[in-house]
Amino acid sequence: MKFKYLLLVGAATALTSNSFAQTLSQVFANDAIKYSGGQYGSSARIKGVGNASQAVGGDVSSISTNPAGVGFFTRSEISITPELNFANSKSVFFNQNGSANNSSGNLNNAAAVFYSRLNTARGADKNKGWLSLNFGVAYNRTNNFYQNVYYTGQNPSSSITNYYASLATLNPYNTASNKGELPQGSLEGLAYSQYLIDPVGLSKDGTYYVYDSNVATGVNQTKLTSSRGGESEVDLALGGNYSNKFYLGASLGLATLRYDNTSTFIESGNELYNFKTPYTSNFITDQSTTGTGINLKAGFIYKPDDVVRIGATISSPTWYSIRDNTYEGISTRYTTQSFPEDGTTYGTDYNLRTPWKVSGGLAFFIKQFGFISGDVDYVDYKSTRLSGYDSSNDDNDYIRQNFKGAVNARVGAEARVVDNFFLRGGYGIQGTPRKDVQGDVKTASGGIGYRFGKYYVDATYMHITQNAYNSTYAVDFGSGNIDQPTASLKNNYNNIYLTVGVRF
Repeated sequence: MKFKYLLLVGAATALTSNSFAQTLSQVFANDAIKYSGGQYGSSARIKGVGNASQAVGGDVSSISTNPAGVGFFTRSEISITPELNFANSKSVFFNQNGSANNSSGNLNNAAAVFYSRLNTARGADKNKGWLSLNFGVAYNRTNNFYQNVYYTGQNPSSSITNYYASLATLNPYNTASNKGELPQGSLEGLAYSQYLIDPVGLSKDGTYYVYDSNVATGVNQTKLTSSRGGESEVDLALGGNYSNKFYLGASLGLATLRYDNTSTFIESGNELYNFKTPYTSNFITDQSTTGTGINLKAGFIYKPDDVVRIGATISSPTWYSIRDNTYEGISTRYTTQSFPEDGTTYGTDYNLRTPWKVSGGLAFFIKQFGFISGDVDYVDYKSTRLSGYDSSNDDNDYIRQNFKGAVNARVGAEARVVDNFFLRGGYGIQGTPRKDVQGDVKTASGGIGYRFGKYYVDATYMHITQNAYNSTYAVDFGSGNIDQPTASLKNNYNNIYLTVGVRF
């Protein structure tokens, strides 16, 4: 019997990545893509127009999207944007439906822009040349990992114990000379000590033992996953205004990352050879990841007249330094005996370079009545790179082979209904990074805004949807018969943003 062994990957699907079982040589590849996606941290006003702001300018969101927009300010400004997030994940697993909910509150954006007019020579045209150089600083939440996932069903074709058996068969310590001994604390070692697997004989060449499952075909499987954390940045930006026509900007981003994931895969069925009783076994993983990084952005906005604005930004990778701690353990209960949870924590330090991103936008302003805007991004996910650990080259090969460049598109509009009251709407599609899976993120938003003197208040509702998949293990039974029980997920996120700001 030939096995292809695979490693469990974290649990819930994040906004921009699908979870799939992956080989041991691709430990961090899917995590790398997950940390390379995300949404823009921005004000409720820009959220309301679907984050279509590359060519708009004059909003504190410009600090983190297109820093050239900082050059539009003619007064200083401070604002804060908290958010409420409500997530729902619906699942289908072996024709059984499941659902899980989660809610959280965060600070999405806090920003300040300081206006500085440049002196012009006496007698010179005050509307020509460099007119201002403004400084902006902002905190932005750029990715949200809060999500719960639940699915359950009856698997008629495989058991997670088949996966443990494949790990044992291919373990390098499993040799005929040491009688198939397995490392203590390893998943396969725990599965053996808890009577879930046993050796059934030597391989054809007599060099190692072949392991097999001890359980009957047809098991009940349930997965519970809870994810927490996110990515955020502190951005420092400069934006200049040249002749009220051409705006240039650049920013430095200081990024932080935290991802916590707890997952329990529960399987119940009948053990055939030892206790010969029903069993329930839990496969537990607990991942805690932290990181810090740095990135750069540079952009421009060209305003040929009072109607048209054209903008573009190039965003460097974020160069992350990451620490990952992942615990894996098993517990099993039989009718006559129980084995308490036991496992091992693996700690790894590694480096991640996220993809380059190029963005462009076009906006049309209709005097004082509002604007229509559209943006396009290209994100080269296949250029994501990992380093600093033994299998990083294999992970990078996996990324090149399985991921691609993706296009994101956004459109939005703002309309002044009365003097100080605004309505906004937007829509966006964030392209999937995977070659083999359709999982675009679709976003629809609507918002309102009110201005009173130097103060303003904006509120936005944003709805985000994505179809995704989740799988815990896969087993190759030979002759191309690969069994990978996979749950289909439909993730829905309902987010509310409120911005309060003042100009001075």
